[in-house]
Amino acid sequence: MTVSADLQQRIQQLRQQLQKASYAYYVLDVPIMEDAVYDQLYRELETLETQYPETITSDSPTQRVGDTPAAQFTSVRHKIALYSLENAFNLKELEKWQERWQKLAENFDKSQYVCELKIDGSAIALTYEKGSLIRGATRGDGTTGEEITPNIRTIRSIPLKLTLDNPPPWLEVRGEAFLPLKEFERINREREKNRESLFANPRNATAGTLRQLNPQIVNQRRLQFFAYTLHLPTAHPENPPTQWQSLEYLRKIGFLVNPNRKFAKSLEQVQEYYNYWQTARQELPYLTDGIVVKLNSYELQQKLGFTQKFPRWAIALKYPAAEAPTQVKDIIVNVGRTGAVTPMAVMNPVPLAGTIVQRATLHNRDRLAELDIRVGDTVIIRKAGEIIPEVVRVLKELRPENTEVYQMPSHCPECGSKLVLPEEEAVTRCVNASCPAIVRGSIIHWASRDALDIRGLGEKIVMLLLKNNCVHSLVDLYHLQVQQIAQLERMGNKSAENLMTAINNSKKQPWSRVLYGLGIRFVGNINAQVLAKNFSSVEALSQASLAELEGVYGIGKEIAQSVYTWFKNSENLQLVEQLKAVGLQFSQQDTETKLSQTKNSNIQGKIFVLTGTLSTLKRTEAKQLIEQAGGKVTSSISQKTDYIVVGEEAGSKLEKAKTLEIQQLSEVELLRMLA
Repeated sequence: MTVSADLQQRIQQLRQQLQKASYAYYVLDVPIMEDAVYDQLYRELETLETQYPETITSDSPTQRVGDTPAAQFTSVRHKIALYSLENAFNLKELEKWQERWQKLAENFDKSQYVCELKIDGSAIALTYEKGSLIRGATRGDGTTGEEITPNIRTIRSIPLKLTLDNPPPWLEVRGEAFLPLKEFERINREREKNRESLFANPRNATAGTLRQLNPQIVNQRRLQFFAYTLHLPTAHPENPPTQWQSLEYLRKIGFLVNPNRKFAKSLEQVQEYYNYWQTARQELPYLTDGIVVKLNSYELQQKLGFTQKFPRWAIALKYPAAEAPTQVKDIIVNVGRTGAVTPMAVMNPVPLAGTIVQRATLHNRDRLAELDIRVGDTVIIRKAGEIIPEVVRVLKELRPENTEVYQMPSHCPECGSKLVLPEEEAVTRCVNASCPAIVRGSIIHWASRDALDIRGLGEKIVMLLLKNNCVHSLVDLYHLQVQQIAQLERMGNKSAENLMTAINNSKKQPWSRVLYGLGIRFVGNINAQVLAKNFSSVEALSQASLAELEGVYGIGKEIAQSVYTWFKNSENLQLVEQLKAVGLQFSQQDTETKLSQTKNSNIQGKIFVLTGTLSTLKRTEAKQLIEQAGGKVTSSISQKTDYIVVGEEAGSKLEKAKTLEIQQLSEVELLRMLA
């Protein structure tokens, strides 16, 4: 297969960037890249080399296990190699890992795992002889590490003498040194006070601390240690047969073992552990970026063995990255419902914090210039406030040749009007009120989940309605007819009926949601709730003075001025009257009357299980709808389960449900029951 020049350049750039990052981290102790970013770039290089094996070279970062030990420490060879772990980035990859090892070990018990939190620190190896600590070393390249015994001795959770009456001739323990979050914050406060550079994160601080030449400094930083692997002489009578028993043995002889471990009898229980800690880890006093899954049986581990780089019997399942790298395919502008023209980066799809991201905001022309972002660039993206993807920085070392600086347009791409940049604002705007983008944005916002929550009225359907002149404003939505919608492209009678049902149901939404749906500038859904609570009707809000609005706790001058100005506009007041006429709720009293509903008799008291990916609902949304209707959602199948809701790529739950003859529902059937 011919490898293009662009592809060869990309592979070479990735190698250089990864090697530079490894050298900075392992040798210079000056990290230049987040771990999640390194993992993603490494995965991209690995994928390209797999597709084009003729490009693999011996000096590629994918062709070695670890990195060179730092020069200022004595190198020591590990008695037992420290292998790195294969990474999985979602539950599907975890299932594929299980399929791989099961093919190699058909006669073994396939349902026993040990789950442990993957601590974000530095791996170290400890050697004991006759019960006494004689050496501590870093992982290094997995075969050779740096001897840092004096520093290791300062870690209080590492015993210098084991609590054994008859200790073995030697014993090896592996584990993770880490900095508790409070200690990390204390160290950075001191460094800031002393005008020293701050540590980027606890992991980097741990690595830097372990490589200190002065053990007194290490002692002051109060590192902690969790033990997770035990090696004893093969013939030793107390040699545990399983990973779970090894952890108990380590705890018994004086080591700190993470209490948040779990013995799992199935992959489903592993997934439950993973899902639980994805949220619960925020409450931990240390950082964890995933879980480690190991087969419990040492006999099975020995049978499976190792690949060139990884044990086949263990895997690290990472949580979605807070930041990730990707490539920019295009730069476009998006015109929002307020006329704001926002530059957007269109990128290669990348998983980020639980979703697949293809677009990221570049905010405004000032941010665009600051980033100096260009088509073809490799960029780091993150979710601002864990919601909106944004570009954090550009990796200019990976920039292709002959790229061009991007220029913001002078005219609106939607209506052709000349764009303006208001004084004291960084945002370029289209000021044409009839601009199709502004109308479209207003309707999409009105139908959004936090506003009127009109399910099925997404961007594509809104564009279809506008294209066919079915709607020109919010009010037109409530004058649509089923037959009118059914005649549209990709629509039919059933789809049209479902959409009209959702539109009519939106009339039941409370006053606060209607207020938010109006799209008044600066009024978010929380502000709308505050305003609706203090002004029980649209009449009270529209007649409020600027001073009264500013006097509401939580409503600042900017929001108050925006609300006051909006209600002084005669076109806006006319819109309110038209929406009231079709049945929308503009007072608290109307809302309370509409909400006096009974539970859904089809759902009440029933137990549901969700499996696979639903096409329109997120699992959390489906769960909320079922519970609001009086049902209950559980994570596992049992004889008590009434229904299993089946999405795409359904997992093992579906097979168990079939065995128990539990009734299956598609997403459409669930929505019908809810309706």
